[in-house]
Amino acid sequence: LANNLSDNLVSELRNALGEYGVLFFRDQNLSPADYISFAETFAPININRFFTHVDGHPKIAEVLKEPYQTKNIGGGWHTDHTYDTEPAMGSILLAIETPKRGGDTLYANTCLAYETLSDGFKLTLEGLMGVHSSRHVFGAQGRYIQNGEDIVGRLGNTEAATQDAIHPLVITHPISGKKSIYVNPAFTTGIKDWSDAEAEPFLKILYDHIIKPEHTYRFEWEPGSIAFWDNRATWHYAVNDYHGERRLMHRITIEGEVLAA
Repeated sequence: LANNLSDNLVSELRNALGEYGVLFFRDQNLSPADYISFAETFAPININRFFTHVDGHPKIAEVLKEPYQTKNIGGGWHTDHTYDTEPAMGSILLAIETPKRGGDTLYANTCLAYETLSDGFKLTLEGLMGVHSSRHVFGAQGRYIQNGEDIVGRLGNTEAATQDAIHPLVITHPISGKKSIYVNPAFTTGIKDWSDAEAEPFLKILYDHIIKPEHTYRFEWEPGSIAFWDNRATWHYAVNDYHGERRLMHRITIEGEVLAA
């Protein structure tokens, strides 16, 4: 991926991403410039507002857990940037340093999850709008900041956690044309015009369905591995099972567009 990619190959990768939701690459020796160039082949880079950046490269976010830390970043099912009105199209994660064992990432295919719903449930979802926010996660009173010292130096800029957005519960994927369930446990706070008492059990049914084993895949990292996922077609979950070891990843997120049903 460090080489200049032909237009045909970029088109193939873009279509494959839309079809499968996530692409994996092994043994990639990318400089920061190579990494940025690869990402910008697909879309402009979204500079993360909350993550610490790699020194000298603000377009690359650092995802780090030190041996003495117990909390990891991304340790729950989610998809990135659903709190933005134009949510991120994709995220690209490059493994720099991995633990001897553990530290895998789980992925769930939200297009496949939609396909396996009953016709009646699909009909129920029509016209519903999900409410999303960053405040309760990255804000001053959010779950990460409330962890205190364990997260210091890895996340910040809490004053930027002002985003709220509303998106269809089911979107049409801009590339594949497939229907995809577009809610997640981390950033979805409710359903428009529904009470919390109504929305929470309804969303839980969807969440439990999405993470059925037949909808998921587990990726084992090695230094030089890359995962490139489509935020409109997948969830992901960073497994926190490597206490006492270091895990360092570099992440680039790329811009998306307004999503439609």
